[in-house]
Amino acid sequence: MSRRKPRGRPLDGWLIVDKPAGLTSTDVVNRVRRLFDAQKAGHGGTLDPLATGLLPVAFGAATKTVPYVMDGTKLYRFTLRFGEARDSDDADGKVIETSDVRPDDAAIRDALPGFRGTIMQVPPIFSAIKVAGERAYDMAREGRAPVLEPRPAQVDRFELIERPDADTAVFEVASGKGVYMRSLARDLARACGAVGHIAALRRLRVGPFLERHAIPLDRINRAEDGTPAPADLLLPVVTALGDIPAVRLTEQEAMELRHGQALSLVGLMGRIPDAADPDGGLARAMLGSRVISLCRLEDGLLRPERTL
Repeated sequence: MSRRKPRGRPLDGWLIVDKPAGLTSTDVVNRVRRLFDAQKAGHGGTLDPLATGLLPVAFGAATKTVPYVMDGTKLYRFTLRFGEARDSDDADGKVIETSDVRPDDAAIRDALPGFRGTIMQVPPIFSAIKVAGERAYDMAREGRAPVLEPRPAQVDRFELIERPDADTAVFEVASGKGVYMRSLARDLARACGAVGHIAALRRLRVGPFLERHAIPLDRINRAEDGTPAPADLLLPVVTALGDIPAVRLTEQEAMELRHGQALSLVGLMGRIPDAADPDGGLARAMLGSRVISLCRLEDGLLRPERTL
């Protein structure tokens, strides 16, 4: 039996969308896949419907690099509104508690160090985490609010940057994978003796992708004759790996990696960047300007992990 030919164009690369509020990440991916008539697309890190900002969309071969993008540093700016706790921990939810407490700047800054570094964080009940095989947000919508356990979260920076009025405070956060801004806002308000929720949230960076790379969704269109959006809007697949140290290979070494063979680090002496961690660190193996493979440095070897 012949295999069905995939529908759409075989595109490879990254489109960095400036997501508007009101859409889910899946909504955005589906829309740009249609606009580009692409065979395959996925996103590099979910944004809540309320949130705006960087949503990297991977096409074709770029989908293989999504896990590495999601592991990169993310930068957010959010507005915390004091006075109301909401079931979703953001402005889209129902009010479940109120408070007249409005902490001053000093109280907020005193509380912030407790939310930096590796912390334990309880995710919002409206999240995609699975509980006994069910999504937490499905259970919450049905009135069966799940009990979620605290989990480690890495917060590299958490700063108060603006105080528009007594009811609101604006923060910037640099974090690792899986940190919920809604939980940070909720828990910080509690630590200040108040309650609160996120009123606005914007993502400013995802790994190597910055605001200058982003294209507003409403500027991505097909031509008047129905021709798909131009492929030159896409960034190369390798752009996603810019934060990963590069190791230059010879033709012979590249061939060995392609066949799944590990390379001795002794033979690569002088070509291993200082930034590469020899104890399980990630590196991109390069042949000229091409990425051959993503590899791990361990046990004195460069081991191929994912061939591109």
